[in-house]
Amino acid sequence: MILYAIVVLPILGSIIAALLPSDRLRPWLVPATSIPHFAIVLYAIAIRPPEVALGMIGLDALGALILLVVSILFVACSIYALGYLTCHESWGNRTFIVCLLLFLAAMSMAAIARHLGLLWVAVEATTLVSAPLIYYNHSRFSVEATWKYLLLCSVGIALAMLGILFVSYAGLHGNGTAELTMDKILASAATYSKPWLRAGFIFLLVGFGTKMGLAPLHTWKPDAYGEAPGMVGGLLAGGLTSVAFLAILRAVQIMGAAGEQVLCHQALMAMGVTSLLVAAIFVIQQKDIKRMLAYSSVEHMGILAIGVAVGGIATYGAMFHVLNNALTKTSLFLSAGNIHRYYGSKRRCEIMGSLAALPFSATAFLLGFLAITGSPPFGPFLSEFAVLRGIFGGGHFLLGAAFIILLVVIFIGMGSTVLPVTLGPAMEEVESEYFKETALTVISPILLLATVLFIGIYLPKPLQAMFTQAAALVEAVQ
Repeated sequence: MILYAIVVLPILGSIIAALLPSDRLRPWLVPATSIPHFAIVLYAIAIRPPEVALGMIGLDALGALILLVVSILFVACSIYALGYLTCHESWGNRTFIVCLLLFLAAMSMAAIARHLGLLWVAVEATTLVSAPLIYYNHSRFSVEATWKYLLLCSVGIALAMLGILFVSYAGLHGNGTAELTMDKILASAATYSKPWLRAGFIFLLVGFGTKMGLAPLHTWKPDAYGEAPGMVGGLLAGGLTSVAFLAILRAVQIMGAAGEQVLCHQALMAMGVTSLLVAAIFVIQQKDIKRMLAYSSVEHMGILAIGVAVGGIATYGAMFHVLNNALTKTSLFLSAGNIHRYYGSKRRCEIMGSLAALPFSATAFLLGFLAITGSPPFGPFLSEFAVLRGIFGGGHFLLGAAFIILLVVIFIGMGSTVLPVTLGPAMEEVESEYFKETALTVISPILLLATVLFIGIYLPKPLQAMFTQAAALVEAVQ
């Protein structure tokens, strides 16, 4: 029952939000749903309930990691939403809140899905319910971003469906059975038809890689992240990409069980390096702070792919980095959203010296930049260092050199935007009639950064165990 509650609770919250007539009371449904959801998730992770629904739903270490990430982000964004939605009271919030809670339900379902068909449905549902969230600002640019997001992600998810069909046919062609539940696939993957299985993996990687935002499949990200509200950008960059990464890891598990790690690792390595290279090119002299964060997201998706491709301690680093990236990137998007609303602009030249006008948001944005670029003592430094240890420990010296160089270029590129925005000469006096810093709009990015700092200094043993177990599932060979 506990696994059902993880999905049913936000669905019930969305139904109440749809029926509730008051725009003033409706935002309170978001924390009223997300906080109990977080408590249930912690309980489920602690007890690890058995699989239900004929093995279609379960919670292994990989699913637990992603579910924890999603739930933490929604708690933070739910508090932020209370302050954010008061800035646009005249717009109405019924559709936004309903879709926000359904977004939580869909991502939760993807995290606990043990059936490839159910996983596909959940990931597709995230696309449909998050599209109205991107459109919330009702500008012509947000319309374009929403349609690009829907089109590209729908094409990607269609390719993922073909991948699932190919995997199923690989079983039918190999041992005469077509299975879609993970446990049965992993138990018999060694007997699967290798050509069909390889084709299935490529389609799954391309399909879910589009949703994850791996280059060159990332083209929806700059527009969607740039035009979505800050809290939505954070949920996309920290939550949705983690869910898509989980879907790819399910395919990696299948390939490992079938003894096809070489193709799997080569494909992930190619897309990971390409992602770092694309991010390094486009983050330089980036004038839009949200688009800059979008390319930073492409970079970190590349780091995750490289970590899994290298294996060993690098895979552990990738699991650790899922949490670090999600927390830090969401903090950055929330603080960037505050800066955007105060100045009415995202362009570097129009928001310089924001530290004077928005001391809390600008400080969070500056510290978030240091954290996301791997500066100690923040958590991303440890996870990126673990990936780098795995690279050099595996004898990939050329890759290691390229990895370091690209990270340095990205650091310099982001710094050339972030430093003027926060520490540059202040703009002429701006008195925003739309936004003022309040406790509700600054507490979430600050607490997220504090968490990233804490796990960079001291990593609790339960989290260490979760990362180790998740990495072991990815590395497991039948």
